[in-house]
Amino acid sequence: MTLSKEQKQLMKDDICVEIAGYLMDDYNYSREEAIDVLYTSETFDRLQDDTTGLYYQSPGYVYSFLQNELNKAKVA
Repeated sequence: MTLSKEQKQLMKDDICVEIAGYLMDDYNYSREEAIDVLYTSETFDRLQDDTTGLYYQSPGYVYSFLQNELNKAKVA
């Protein structure tokens, strides 16, 4: 089954909503801060790239990439 562009975008949007919630819970970010962190991340760019297939993965799995990215930023 091939997904339409709209279906893929809905899946991506759903993942983003979940990840923003995780960021608010885990890092005590406001909604705006969580969205800003997510939307400016490499993880978000990879999620938006259909060739990665990340939109097929669970929000928790995609979030693990963002957590790694945030942890690396703290070390650098």
